[in-house]
Amino acid sequence: MNAKKYHITLNGKVYEVEIEEVIEGVNDNKVEPKAQPQIQKTVTKPNANSTGESITAPMPGTIVNVLVKPGQSVKKGQVVAVLEAMKMENEIVAPVDGKVETVNVDKGQNVSLGDNLLEIA
Repeated sequence: MNAKKYHITLNGKVYEVEIEEVIEGVNDNKVEPKAQPQIQKTVTKPNANSTGESITAPMPGTIVNVLVKPGQSVKKGQVVAVLEAMKMENEIVAPVDGKVETVNVDKGQNVSLGDNLLEIA
């Protein structure tokens, strides 16, 4: 066994870690990989007849608030929804001036990276 010890500082706290070099066929403590659970991702596709600008989730999280409704006019930079990710609230803003065509999420809904939140025409 060929192991090296390192000290790592994370957020002002020092941790001692030991890194072991693994050479196939030499190490008796072989760890079998565990089966990973299958995660099914739902992808929301924009409407085929849509000509507007899609706003997608920049990261996975939970929709805390939806501030617009279909048919409502919005200005570029206006906050249209609030997404909570990693205990931080992130404002989702309109990339263009226009009218909200569809809102594809509800308050409290979990979203994944790239999910279509709403469309502006």
